[in-house]
Amino acid sequence: MLDRKYIDREKSWLAFNARVLQEAADDSVPLLDRLRFLGIFSNNLDEFFRVRFAAIRRLSLLGISGEKVLGRISAEQLVKDITEIVIEHQTESLLILKEIETKLESENIFIINETEISDVQEVFLKDFFIQKLSPELVTIILNDLAEFPLLKDNSGYLAIKLVMKQNSEVRYAIIEIPKTMNRFVVLPSSSEKQYVILIDDVIRHNLENIFSIFDYDSISMHMIKITRDAQLEIDSDLSKSMLEKISLGVKERRIGEPVRFIYDQLIEKDTLEFFLDKMKIVSTDSIIPGGRYHNRRDYMNFPNLGRYDLLYKTNVPLPIPGLSLDGSILQQISKKDYLLNAPYQSFSYLTRFLREAALDPKVTSIKITLYRLAKNSQIISSLINAAKNGKKVIVQIELQARFDEASNISYAEQMQTEGIELIFGIKGLKVHSKICVIERLENNKTKRYGFISTGNFNEQTAKVYTDVTLFTCHQQILKDINKIFEFFDINYRIHRYKHLIVSPHYTRVRFYKLIDREILHALAGRKTYIKLKMNSLSDLGMIDKLYEASKVGVKIQLQVRGICSLIPGVKGLSENIEAISIVDNYLEHSRIYIFGNVGQPEVYISSADFMTRNLDGRVEVSCPIYDESIKKELIDNFDIGWKGNIKARYHSSELDNKYRERNGDPVFRAQLEMYKYYQKKVDLLDESF
Repeated sequence: MLDRKYIDREKSWLAFNARVLQEAADDSVPLLDRLRFLGIFSNNLDEFFRVRFAAIRRLSLLGISGEKVLGRISAEQLVKDITEIVIEHQTESLLILKEIETKLESENIFIINETEISDVQEVFLKDFFIQKLSPELVTIILNDLAEFPLLKDNSGYLAIKLVMKQNSEVRYAIIEIPKTMNRFVVLPSSSEKQYVILIDDVIRHNLENIFSIFDYDSISMHMIKITRDAQLEIDSDLSKSMLEKISLGVKERRIGEPVRFIYDQLIEKDTLEFFLDKMKIVSTDSIIPGGRYHNRRDYMNFPNLGRYDLLYKTNVPLPIPGLSLDGSILQQISKKDYLLNAPYQSFSYLTRFLREAALDPKVTSIKITLYRLAKNSQIISSLINAAKNGKKVIVQIELQARFDEASNISYAEQMQTEGIELIFGIKGLKVHSKICVIERLENNKTKRYGFISTGNFNEQTAKVYTDVTLFTCHQQILKDINKIFEFFDINYRIHRYKHLIVSPHYTRVRFYKLIDREILHALAGRKTYIKLKMNSLSDLGMIDKLYEASKVGVKIQLQVRGICSLIPGVKGLSENIEAISIVDNYLEHSRIYIFGNVGQPEVYISSADFMTRNLDGRVEVSCPIYDESIKKELIDNFDIGWKGNIKARYHSSELDNKYRERNGDPVFRAQLEMYKYYQKKVDLLDESF
């Protein structure tokens, strides 16, 4: 047996991001999608450094071991281990990018630099620079400034060194790469070849133009990037509103401590030392050498160039069998429950539900929780429309949704202006639940309709995140949702819920009891199982409970996309546990929990992962599924994922991301098979008419 029971959470997360990098390296993935995965890998890493690495680094700098939080490893050692892993991943990502660029050239797509520009492209770029790029550039000469300028978190900068002709004086400058423009410029071409250049290289090409007023002998330019601690500090001043406090916290985040400084490894030593000194960066663990270009997250927006043959085929979202978008959705839901599985099925059912509620004269109120929203959100538009139509609209909006604070503040101000009643959460608890209930007068009585989801009410992410949403008219479940809103209003009163499992008061103990029941069945010699699908599994208490179940023979299947601190397959500890992760074109985001219960399975959908923060530190909702057809559909959903043998990797103590063996089985790509599963349901319904 291993001498340890858990995998470090941070190292497990880095292993997840390595799975994303595997997609970028995979020859079977279309070339432009491989670039997209490189961008996702880079974006993920940025967020990791801003949040998790920053937290561990704070512990390390304070001289706190952090072992109670981090496991057996010290914070100082973990910082070193993470840095080593990240440098290895960064090096690998550069090799992958080079390989992709070579393969793109075989497809007549060329990413060129400033030394490879043709005469025709020169004319185009001169006009592009003057008309579009130059007005967006912020260029600062640094030597004589009394105070070094604040470099923005995760922006890309070009560090400039000018050696003047007179006295060989050295001057330094910095240029911010504008975020207002796509970083990739498509160049004109008179042949079948297509050319793309990065804005960085357009700037390099125009250095002489930018610094023409200086009499310099030589000029050099190298990219740098800084990542800052994204911890949000909330002002305790009671005289300020929550909106004011969060707004101030977001502004102060701009000056957070640097946690990572990445530089072009070809930069001159004196230039590097100048910037490190001026920015007061001394920790070697924070200083990471890189290539010529940083902010590779921008590859998520690489132009498609009309080459759809180099992209995954886009599957059109399917209708939900039996639930028509024509006529009244509420009337259809009053007869039975329906399940939406996005992006396989159309997210428009959810927005249609809210639009109908906004217009229906019999609807008196709408209550909803909001966490992350799309830009130009149709959800917000529908809620404002409802308020204008005289409905009582109550919205709990989470102002501390990390990196969405500014957007949510803006939406909150819009809704306040329109008379919507806002709830800004509970001190010490984020609200992460995904719930909505409306009330409608029917025959002089109030009837409730609503939905509960595993994901955000966000039209954009619904195109790429897999999430399930239950539409229901179950009056007792919806009564429980009303109790949650009462808790938001009077949070010293802890309610009892007849159907829903609600964090922070009940989730841990209820799931412990569900696992305990499977343990008792196993001890009695009955066939039993647990199937859990989630994003992350890191809570040590929950892991210990699953180990306990494994030891008595409960068969446990885990689909954990991201962090998995549990070690499966260890004799005497977890030999009855198997764990896989699926990373593919869509981001697996559903939380589906299935307990065998001796042939009478209980099935739940949830907003909560098995992480300590979800169980004990947030408001989360898990909902039981009572409709037998939906229950079967969710079990099918899990089983289809479990059969995956193309994009599935094993979780293991080695964190090596080995692909699941096919063992002679036919190719089974779970996400593609899931779409076929729902297509078949539509086809069967069509045949019945």
